[in-house]
Amino acid sequence: MHDLLFSGALILDGSGNPPVVGDVAVTSGRIDAVGPGSCGDARRVIPADGLALMPGIIDSHTHFDAQITWDPWVRPSSALGVTTAVIGNCGFTIAPCRPLDRDVTMRNLTQVEGMSLDVLRQGIRWEFESFPEYLAQLRRSGSAVNVAAYIGHSSVRTYVMGNEASRRTACGPEIAQMQALVREAMQAGAVGFASSTSPAHNGEGGLPMPSRLADDTEMQALVRAMGECGHGVFMLTKGGHTPMSFLESLAATSGRPVMVAALLHNSTNPAAVFEDLDAIDAANSRGHRLIGQVSCCPLTMDFTMQSPYPAEGLLSWQPALGLHGAALKAMLASRDFRDGVRAELATPTNFRLFNAEWDKVQVVEAATEAQTRYEQRSIGDIARVEGRDPLDVMLDLALAEDLRTVFTAQLLNSDEAAVGRMLNHPHSLVSLSDAGAHLTFFNDAGFGLHLMGHWARDRATMPLSEAVRRLTSLPAQLFGMQGRGMVRKNYAADLLLFDPKTVGRGPKRRVFDLPGGAPRLTTDGIGVHGVWVNGEMVADRQGLVKAAPLAGKLLTDFA
Repeated sequence: MHDLLFSGALILDGSGNPPVVGDVAVTSGRIDAVGPGSCGDARRVIPADGLALMPGIIDSHTHFDAQITWDPWVRPSSALGVTTAVIGNCGFTIAPCRPLDRDVTMRNLTQVEGMSLDVLRQGIRWEFESFPEYLAQLRRSGSAVNVAAYIGHSSVRTYVMGNEASRRTACGPEIAQMQALVREAMQAGAVGFASSTSPAHNGEGGLPMPSRLADDTEMQALVRAMGECGHGVFMLTKGGHTPMSFLESLAATSGRPVMVAALLHNSTNPAAVFEDLDAIDAANSRGHRLIGQVSCCPLTMDFTMQSPYPAEGLLSWQPALGLHGAALKAMLASRDFRDGVRAELATPTNFRLFNAEWDKVQVVEAATEAQTRYEQRSIGDIARVEGRDPLDVMLDLALAEDLRTVFTAQLLNSDEAAVGRMLNHPHSLVSLSDAGAHLTFFNDAGFGLHLMGHWARDRATMPLSEAVRRLTSLPAQLFGMQGRGMVRKNYAADLLLFDPKTVGRGPKRRVFDLPGGAPRLTTDGIGVHGVWVNGEMVADRQGLVKAAPLAGKLLTDFA
C-alpha cells in the first residue's frame, strides 16, 4: 500500500511534454507509480480532479545562507511551491568564516543584500567555521526544502585575506589557499562556486565586496579548482566590465557550465541584454556551456535614503556609502554631490539598476502628515508639477522626513514583450528570486507561480508544460540533481498541486516575524493546494502548515 495517492490529476511531469490526466503514488518519500488509474491503494488519497500536479519548483538564485540558520522553513518560499533552494548566489555566503570575521561578514550582508544587522546578529547560529562544518550544521538542523549550497568567493577571500580582501588583488600563495578551500568545499558537497563582479555589490562602508577585487588570474584558478572534481556550476553576477568572452574561456578551461546573472531588460538600453544572450548562444554552439539567469518579474524595489540600493551602483553615489545620521544627510544635501549624480545619470547604460526613469519611482509612504500629499505619486510627476529637478525632489523629501520616506522604483524588466523573448531563449534559466535577501523591501520568492500564471496562462508566452520544465527539470539537469525535477517513478516526491486557472502570486505584505520582531515582506501563493517535499506535506491552501516537517535534504551528490 502506498503512503499517498493523487488521483485524477493533470500531470505536468517536467519534461515539457503536454500534460496527461492520471494518478501519482508516493511511498517512502519517492514516486512509486505514475499512470492512468493503475496505482493501487494508499493510506491517504487526494482527489485532484481539475488540479495540476507538477514537480516542485527549483529556485536557483536564493540568499537563504543566513536565514536558514534561524528559519529552517525558509519562509516564504516553502509555501510558494519551492521544494529545492540553491543558496550562496553571488558568492555572498557566511562560510567559511573565522570568528573574528563574523562581524564584517554580517555588516557586508547588511549593505549588499539589504539585511538588518540586528536581525543577523540575533539570528545567525554560528556553529561552524569551515564550509564543511556549515554543511554539517545544515544537515543537523534540517530544513523544510531541499538545499544545495555554493561555496562563495567573497567568504573564501575574507577567510584567506582578512580585511585586505576588499582592498587589493591576491598574491600567488593567497590564491593557492583559496583554491584549497574551494576544493575542500566541492569534496564536501558544494553545488559549485559563486562570485560577483557587479559594481552594485558593495559591502561595509561602501567598500567593494571582496570578489570584485579578484583579477582574471584568481578567477581562473578558483573556477579550475571547482571543476577538478568533475561536477559543479560556476555562478557569476556579471559587471559590465566583465566580457562574455572571458566567461566562455572559463567554461572551456574548466569543462563546467557558467551561469551568468543577472540578465534583466533595461528600457534605456534595450539591446544590451539580447547581445549578452546572443553571446551565450554563440558560446554554446562552440560547445562551451553558458546559461543566462533571467527574471520573469519586473524588478521593483522599495527603499529609503538610509539604504537606497538602486542608487548604490552609481560611482557618483560612492561618497555617501557608509555614512549615517548627520553625515549622510549633509552629503545628500550637498549641491556638488547632487550634480555628480545628475551628470552620471545623463549617460544611460545597461549596467546599473537605475537610469533616471523618474516616472517609475513613486512615493509609497510619507513619514509625516505634511508630506502625505505625495503618496502614490511618481517623482517625475511631482517634479513636473513643481517645476523642479526630480533628483532634488526625491532627496529634499527624504531629508524633510529624517530619511524615513519609503519610495518604490520599477527598475528593470518593465517591457513585457522583451521579457517574453528572454524567457523563451534556449539558454536562459528563469530565476533571480533573491529569496532571503532584501527582506524589508523586496520579495520575488513567488516567481515560479508568476511564470505559470501571468506568462503561461494570461499572456500565452509559452505553454504551461514548458513553464514547468523551465522551473523543474531544466535546473535539475543543469546542477546534476539526480532523481529530482520530474514526476517519474523512483524520483523524489517533491510535488506541487495547484489550480492552473488561478495560480499566481498575491500582493506583497509586511509581517514581523524576523528575530527581534523585525519586519520583512512576504507574499502568498494563489491557487496553491499543496506542497510536498520528499513525500511530506509542508504547505496547503492556507500556506505553511502548522509544525511543517523539516523534510528537506541537504543535496551534496551531483552528476
